[in-house]
Amino acid sequence: MSYYLPEDLARFGEIAEEAPELAEAFFGWYGKVFEEGELTAREKALIALAVAHSEQCPYCIDAYTKAGLEQGASIGEMTEAVHVAAAIKGGATLVHGVQMRKRAQQLSM
Repeated sequence: MSYYLPEDLARFGEIAEEAPELAEAFFGWYGKVFEEGELTAREKALIALAVAHSEQCPYCIDAYTKAGLEQGASIGEMTEAVHVAAAIKGGATLVHGVQMRKRAQQLSM
């Protein structure tokens, strides 16, 4: 048994039960974000898929894998988007090493 069950994604709307006005605001904004604009729905699905991997959200990975395919993205394009997310996450981790080095130098004085 897994902590993350695929069928739980369909229950997302339940988050509105105790705070309907907040959920309405979030879901309204969320919907607007994914409307066609300067970016196509396909481009937005690829970005969302990459972020889903970076954030390690299995529900988002499922949802945006499906959205990517529905918007015409290939598995190769989706895989490349995941690699971009991994490179940025890895680079962001490594560049924070500068902060560690600065602090270590301060403490060593």
